[in-house]
Order: sequence, then structure tokens, then C-alpha cells
Amino acid sequence: MLDKEYLNVYHYSLADARERDELALWQESRRENVCCKEAIEEAIRKDFDGMHLKNDSVQSVIEQFGYKRTAFVLANSIQEKEYDGRFSIGNKKWANSLYIPTDKINDRDFNGDFAVDSHPAVLDGFVSQYCKAYQALGLFDYTHCVGDKHEQDFEGKVVVLSPSILKDSCLCPENQLWLATGGFGSHPYSSGRAVFATCLRDGEKTRWNREDIVGVLDEKHLPDWAREKLKELQLEEPCQENKIG
Repeated sequence: MLDKEYLNVYHYSLADARERDELALWQESRRENVCCKEAIEEAIRKDFDGMHLKNDSVQSVIEQFGYKRTAFVLANSIQEKEYDGRFSIGNKKWANSLYIPTDKINDRDFNGDFAVDSHPAVLDGFVSQYCKAYQALGLFDYTHCVGDKHEQDFEGKVVVLSPSILKDSCLCPENQLWLATGGFGSHPYSSGRAVFATCLRDGEKTRWNREDIVGVLDEKHLPDWAREKLKELQLEEPCQENKIG
């Protein structure tokens, strides 16, 4: 986890921002994207000796901008240069798994403004460093879940919250485990979206949407600390600070 708060990444296009009356949010996030892109280029200039990239080059950028914006800028950079064979197949696949809104209006390519201009082969190594650093967080994903999420009833079960919902400062597996306690969204085929849940880590209670949940955790992946918390959990504890990001 990181110990600071970061500006949220804006995940809509310029056209969407205008329609949603959120142009200021788009502009602010775009400026931060450009700053992140420049920080990546500076890190590569500083840490590449002509043959090798320093092993922890990505860390300074993650600490300055967080995991989410760093990923957003790196993925955009590869998507903008999809044709370049110097990016590995694995990193291209990773980049294409992230949604980057297309911001191209007439002859103006806003996505190009935060596409990293460093040598592709070196940038590919930087992306690999990022993926390794993110994997080291040990976050839960769909491979730790059982059954078909769309067919499952969540109520009374331990569910995995998507990392995309958590703030960078809360990115750890402990914050992903929640006991679903009710809400129409807990039930498949319901018209409602709300899933009420309690965090196993600290007892925080809140409302999520069904799409915020990766799935039901496979019991074999339930850590011992969580197993104990599940037994001790008191559902009527007062709400604590929300972790939405």
C-alpha cells in the first residue's frame, strides 16, 4: 500500500466529460496524466545506462502518481503504439486489458499527449517492472473465486472486491475481503445493484454495486486471520472511513 492520496484517474472521454458536465475533472486528470508521462520519461533517462534499466526504476513513479495512474499512462502508451513489435506480447495483452477512452477529435489526438516517448524496448522493460510491482501486492482476482459470478447469490458469503474500487493507499488483499450481508444486488437476476457488506479487516460497513465485486472467494484461499474475523464479526458495528477510490 502507498501512504498518500492520489488524484482519481478520470475514465471518460472528453466528449463524455462534456455531456456529464465534468470537463474540469477531465482536464485535471489529463494534466496529471501528462505529468506522469514526463516522470516516466525522466525515470528512464536517469536509470537507463545504455544497456540496462535500473531494477526499481518504476518505484519512483508509482510513489509519485500511484499504481492506477501509472498503469493508465503505460497502457495508453502501448495502445498508441500497438504496431511496434518491440513491445512484448504479454505487455501488449496487459495494456489492452485496460480501458483507455479514445480522445481523438478531428486532427487532435489527446491520447498522444500522455503516450511515453521513450525507446519502445526500454519502455517495455519499464512496463514489465510495473506489472511485477503490482503482482507483488498479492491482490485477489477471479482465479481465487469459485463459480459463475453472474449465477451466484452473494448473501452470507465472503466476496472479493475489485482492486479498481480501492484507493491506491488501500491496495492490499486484506481490504478486498467482505462479507455480503444483503441488498438486491446480492441476488442474481435481480433488478437492483446494491450489495451491503462488512469488511473482514476492520468491520467497516458500506454499500457496493454488484459489478464492483469480482466473485465469491474460494474457501481454500481464505486466510487464517480472515477466518477468525468471520467468526467474530459483529454486523452492527458503526461505519468507519470509506475506502472507495
